[in-house]
Amino acid sequence: MIESPDTRRENRIPPGQRVTEKWPVLQYGDVRHVDIEKWRFTIFGLVEERRTFDIEEFMSLPRVKVFSDIHCVTGWSKLNNMWEGVSTSVIKEQVIIRPEARYVMVHAEKQFTTNLALSDFFAEDVLFAVKYDGNDLTPDHGYPVRLVVPRLYFWKSAKWVTGVEFMAEDKRGFWESHGYHNRGDPWLEERYS
Repeated sequence: MIESPDTRRENRIPPGQRVTEKWPVLQYGDVRHVDIEKWRFTIFGLVEERRTFDIEEFMSLPRVKVFSDIHCVTGWSKLNNMWEGVSTSVIKEQVIIRPEARYVMVHAEKQFTTNLALSDFFAEDVLFAVKYDGNDLTPDHGYPVRLVVPRLYFWKSAKWVTGVEFMAEDKRGFWESHGYHNRGDPWLEERYS
């Protein structure tokens, strides 16, 4: 099990946050109901060869468990979350990333995107989660696969993920293009740009 570094802080609540026991459901638009037979996860962009996985292939990749906290830009924090899924380091092993790649754009259903620097994307506690607290993700929380980036505000943890694009230049994702901070560090209160 990987323990996210923020769970070892003396004070685990970033500035401007309040603790909740519930896991609120937030997203732009409707909950996506993914057709699992048609779902694909594609790694593309600045890679030597594009790779695409169907659900069976993706689920057969090695898994990790990550213990983390969640911090939402709207002000709530939920402590003590256990995720299971595919580490971003495993994604790195599936392709040869070109040396000019510095960023990723994570793609999800309905053209939703979120951008990350490679240093954030490949942090040891970042994963593509398929389970939460021992159970499969539900559609309202991103089934079948959601990105989890514990050290950043939770909008960076995109739901209903369909792939990763490696890029040389940073481009803003969906929320970042609509006024959210480009990085989103909760400890620095990087809420809005």
